[in-house]
Amino acid sequence: MTWMLIVDIVSWILILAGSAFTIIGAVGTMRFPDFWSRLHAASVSESAGMLLLITGMCLQSGLTLVTVKLLIIAAFILITGPTSTHAVANAALTSGEKPKSDVIGEGDV
Repeated sequence: MTWMLIVDIVSWILILAGSAFTIIGAVGTMRFPDFWSRLHAASVSESAGMLLLITGMCLQSGLTLVTVKLLIIAAFILITGPTSTHAVANAALTSGEKPKSDVIGEGDV
């Protein structure tokens, strides 16, 4: 196999894995029972899916200006994603949304 074919295969595996993470996160966001688990599914799968997708696209584009732009986008999303998730969780907790407790004797039973 040539070098370009190996890079192509690896990049498509990363792109497909990132797409799978994103789709699984979207399904989890719709199916989980409460706000906190939905928020967790959305934030974790978004970060993992985005990293895999951008890594695959960087491999596809090679060492070009497009790769630099993709890395800048990845850095921006890595900073703003967890920050926005924290802000939403903090606003929900402040407004009275309490996490469900699995332990008997704690929280609302």
